[in-house]
Amino acid sequence: MKSATPKTNEPAATPHAIWGEAIVALLLIGLVLMSAAAHAGSREQAMRMHDRLNGVPPTQSVLDAMQAKIDGGDAKGAALLAIEDPNGMFYSVTVKNFATPWTNRDQTPFAPLNDYSATVVGMVRDDVPFNTLLSADIIYVGKSSLGLPAYSSSSNDHYVQMEAQAVNLKDGLVSQAQSATTGLPAAATAGVMTTRAAARAFFILGTNRAMFRFTMINHMCTDLPQVMDITRPTDRIRQDVSRSPGGDSRVFLNNCVGCHSGMDPMAQAFAYYDYVDNTTTDNGSLQYTPGTVVGKYFHNNTTFAPGFVTPDDRWDNRWRSGQNALMGWDSTLPGSGNGAKSLGAEIGASGQFAQCQVQKVFQAVCLRAPSDAADRAQVATMVASFKQGYSLKGVFADAAVYCMGN
Repeated sequence: MKSATPKTNEPAATPHAIWGEAIVALLLIGLVLMSAAAHAGSREQAMRMHDRLNGVPPTQSVLDAMQAKIDGGDAKGAALLAIEDPNGMFYSVTVKNFATPWTNRDQTPFAPLNDYSATVVGMVRDDVPFNTLLSADIIYVGKSSLGLPAYSSSSNDHYVQMEAQAVNLKDGLVSQAQSATTGLPAAATAGVMTTRAAARAFFILGTNRAMFRFTMINHMCTDLPQVMDITRPTDRIRQDVSRSPGGDSRVFLNNCVGCHSGMDPMAQAFAYYDYVDNTTTDNGSLQYTPGTVVGKYFHNNTTFAPGFVTPDDRWDNRWRSGQNALMGWDSTLPGSGNGAKSLGAEIGASGQFAQCQVQKVFQAVCLRAPSDAADRAQVATMVASFKQGYSLKGVFADAAVYCMGN
């Protein structure tokens, strides 16, 4: 019987060969996992849906109920079960983190809960039409049974204590009229734009243009350089804008006009609002002076003295004509008015507002921006559905269904 002896004419495996075999093996494993994900069963789909919406795994009973919904052809019903899971974190984490960047100039999700973010959470929970986000007389506060400090127009302690107590926002928020809670006249309330958090971030100092700019960023998904239009009239540009920056009028005509000719007539809606710091301990508050334009509208009024002098809070949307008509302004609205409430209604009724909300939810749930024809078609379908009743909760559910895996 011949003994088994090694064949000396075969070369020994090199490190490169070993690494190559390992890489091939890992690629094969990855393909197997991708294939499994692409053909996920209903239980795996339910698990993924719950994770995307809550960030935590479901209980066995919730997972069973979600799977049954998917098996019965009601995947959206399964998503809504995940959203309303009493042990889930959809409202306290997912929606809160979704909204918090809108409340500060740094656009960080790590800012404390405040009246702006709490109001977004409450509106999503209660299916309040989301197109009223910038115009409604509404604010959400913690339940009185929680023993929280009273809501204050000059402090965020009410909401800080909610987080300190780990209050579940699914059950801990109640809706109130903003006018009754803050003392603003009902006609001066403008949804989240007139919350204390928004005022502290965007009405403090400056010229109140920040409120307009960040509203565009947060709720129209566009910044001013993207909507520049130098064809609009210049008659409403304020005195603080030089007509020849650096001694060159071409800079004004080819750059400054592009933003200010549209922004200044709309930012005039905030002419009676200001945020005033009372001390150095962050207990400032929103101030509203009806009939009196706040002094910041006249800052640097000698830069170009013949410029526009703001007389009141009358606003006009010059972007209803020209290239920015593509933002889909509602033809049933007049495109002009007085004060922040009517401007908020103008923005909330636009097609761009609806498109923006859906795109943001898609990215939050699917963990990627819409990237191909199928994604774009899905977004278009979701926008059309959203505009039927402006339920942002429904948009979250639709996105979760689309990205749950096949």
